[in-house]
Formats: sequence, structure tokens, C-alpha cells
Amino acid sequence: MGETYATTDLGPHRRPASAPTVRAVTRAANGDGVPGWTNWAGTASATPRRRAVPRDEADLAAHVARAAADGLHVRAVGAGHSFTPAAVTDGLLLDLDRVSLVEAVSRSGDAIHVTVGAGIRLHRLNAALAAAGLAMANLGDIDRQSIAGAISTGTHGTGARLGGLATQVRGVRVVGADGTVRAVSADREPGLFAASRLGLGATGVLSAVTLEVVPAFLLRAQEEPWPLDRVLDGLAAADDDPDGLVGGNDHVEFYWFPHTRRALTKRNNRLAPDEEDAALERLRTSGPGPVARARTWLDEELLSNGAFGLVNRVATAVPRVTPRLNAVSARALAPRTYVAPSHEVFVTSRRVRFREMEYAVPRESLVDVLTAIDAWLERSGEHVPFPVEVRFAAPDDVWLSTAYRRPTAYVAVHQYARLSHERYFEAVERIVAEVDGRPHWGKLHGLDAARLAELYPRLGDFTAVRDAADPQGVFANAYTDRVLGPAGS
Repeated sequence: MGETYATTDLGPHRRPASAPTVRAVTRAANGDGVPGWTNWAGTASATPRRRAVPRDEADLAAHVARAAADGLHVRAVGAGHSFTPAAVTDGLLLDLDRVSLVEAVSRSGDAIHVTVGAGIRLHRLNAALAAAGLAMANLGDIDRQSIAGAISTGTHGTGARLGGLATQVRGVRVVGADGTVRAVSADREPGLFAASRLGLGATGVLSAVTLEVVPAFLLRAQEEPWPLDRVLDGLAAADDDPDGLVGGNDHVEFYWFPHTRRALTKRNNRLAPDEEDAALERLRTSGPGPVARARTWLDEELLSNGAFGLVNRVATAVPRVTPRLNAVSARALAPRTYVAPSHEVFVTSRRVRFREMEYAVPRESLVDVLTAIDAWLERSGEHVPFPVEVRFAAPDDVWLSTAYRRPTAYVAVHQYARLSHERYFEAVERIVAEVDGRPHWGKLHGLDAARLAELYPRLGDFTAVRDAADPQGVFANAYTDRVLGPAGS
């Protein structure tokens, strides 16, 4: 039998606060006084018939059953950080902020499992895990999403030997249209588990998630501006080459500044055990120190957010100066190396609003894709002040994972919220289509179910499970109908 301990062992992190710094906003109410909703990026909005903030799983199940009986569609919302209309509904919109307790931690052999309410935000989960000496093995670079929203849309971090957040899920509880709560895993109703751990909420509303976590660990972060050609040369090495850029680091990503040949590289690596002991002692006794704290504020708050916001406003007002602004931005951040707990290294503060599209491409096609994007920008005259972000993931077996059965590179293109993004995104979408790129489920893209069925070999298996779990399409909306096909189709 594995050792289990309860929520009280995680102390004050049991009940997260419900007011994150990044979230969707409330819009004008409908005719019945129910507040409307808009996502963080301003790319999707809804005027639901009802809104509810269930206090626990039983209350959540009652709200779902009542809405279904009344003929309403049901969708759940977390931080509203998806750029798509994934959470939009004209029926019942559920806010899961209060379904957010850390329920239990269990140990069986070397495996450590944590069960949490589906509405818990990632930054609160990270704090609770850290208090218990635990951590997620990998994370994305934004921590304001709910765990349910993050796994359901395919959120991922970077690391050629690691998968996205859904690969860390070992079980979920799903609320069906009749209010029944089903606990599923790879051993118990494996089809429903496979479809629910990354499935856009189409099989039901998640009420709890069980994650496999690891003992807390430190990362050494190295951030350096590099010439783009040096980056591309580093990508030429095989993923298993310990001297290559990707294979030689636990987590690597880079940001290429369009209209330049410069990139910011970020390499994050675990410390050796003896190094970690010494680093932990330094952090316990002295913290990061005044110089490191000032450098963090300068790089992340002033240059990455404050000054970057100004750069984008200037580029909006005077587009022709964008290449020069990007050249300055690409050289503004000095190299830095620091050691910190993993979740502090993975996460980046993002306050400049933007639109984003991200595609997963075969690892071996990455350089060709970047070269084609660069060539299109050169000949099109399009001005893009936001860098292109590139990350990596191992192949996995999650049915709707963007990294399903292939080593993957992610190419994320962004545009400032006050600038038009359509022409740029459409061009990139045409480029990645040549290599069978798969779109991130929570970011902007133009594909439909017919094309996605060609890209995801298990989409038919997914829709069969979805149709059995929700034959009436209670949990559907226009977006899920477009990308998955209508229930029963």
C-alpha cells in the first residue's frame, strides 16, 4: 500500500484565492442581468443564459444536471487564457475557481500522485507543491490558467525528453450531463480517460485531476542573446547529441526577433545532487541577493514588460521602424545565469497583451519552417514587433496531443493586440501546413475537423468516446463543433 496524506498537510495553500492577476473580464449583462464574458486576449466573448460559481463538486454536478435538463449547453471557464472560443457558451458558464482544493497526496513506490480540484490555478498549485517539497516535472511559461483548462487545451512546456501537462495526468473526475461523477484512469474506463485528459471539455466538466509529480528541484537558468545562425547550427545536432542545443539541455527554448538575425536563448538544466545541496543552503541563508533581485526586476519587469509595451506602441504608431526596434530589443537583454526552484524558472510574467497562434511541427522540419517564415516576412513587408517563440517536446501517446507519436518543435507566432494579426498568421499557417503542422487547441488557427482528422490519427477514437459520453452535445459549442465535429456526426 502506498502512503497517503491529506489536504491539511499542505497548510495554507488548501484554498486558493480567486483573483489572479491574469484572467478574463466581465462584459455587459444580458437581458436577464447575467454578466457577459470576454477572454484575456479579447478574441472571444459570450453572453450566457446563466453563470455559476459552484462551491464544490456536488454543487458543480447539480448545476450541470439542472442546466442539461433545461436544454442548456454547458461550458467551464478558468482564467480565460485560451485565445480560441473554447469556453464560449450561450447556456451555462461555470467558473471553477472554488473547486480548487488540494485533496490528497499519495505515494506508491517511486511514484507521487497529487489530486486537486480542477479549478486550481497553476501558480497556487505550484506554491502548494513547493510547500510539500514537490513540483511538476515540466510547466509552460504562464501559470495563471486553471489545471483543467491547461490540460484540456494541450498546454506544454519545453524539453525534448518531456511531454506536455496532459502526460503528467494519471486520473480525472468527470461530471456528465446527468450530474454523475465518474473517476477514470488508464485502468478504469481508459477510453474516457484518454479523451478527457486532453479533450477541450467535450466529454464533460472536469471536477478533479490527479497528477504525477516529482520531488522539488532547482534549475540553473542560462539566458543569452545569440546570433540566429548559431541557434540554427545548434538545432542541426540530433536530439540525443549531448553537445546539441536541444539534446544537450533539459529544457531549451528561444525567441527569434523577426527582421533580425538575433535570438534570445533560454537553457534550463537540473543541478547535480551535490550542486543542489549547496545551492539550497545558499537560498535558505541569503536568498537571491540584491544584485540578482535588481537584475530580475530590470530584465523581466522593465525590459520584458514595461519597455516592451512601449516598443509595441511605437511599432503600432510607426510600423516602418519595427525592424530597428527589434534590433534594439534583441540586444537589450544582457546574458544572465541564476539558480531557482523549477516553477520560478519555468514561469515568465506576461502583461503586454497579444494574439497568438502556435503550431507543432516535426522536429526535423523546424529549420525549414523558420527559414520560410523569415523569407515571407522579408518579401511581404509585414511588420512584426513580437518575437517568434520556439520550444520542444518528446513524442507521447495522448490522443489529441500536438506531440502525438512524433518528436516535436513548437513554433508560436504572436502579434501585439493593437495590430492586425490575420495576414501574418494565415501566411504562417500555410507554411506549417506543408509539414503537417498541428495547431495548439487553445490558440488561434483556421483548421476544421476534416483537416484535423488527417493530422490526429486518434481523432476518430476520441469522437466515438465523446459521442458515447455526451450524445446530445450538452458540452459542445461552435468551436468544438468546428474542430471535433458535432456530437453524433
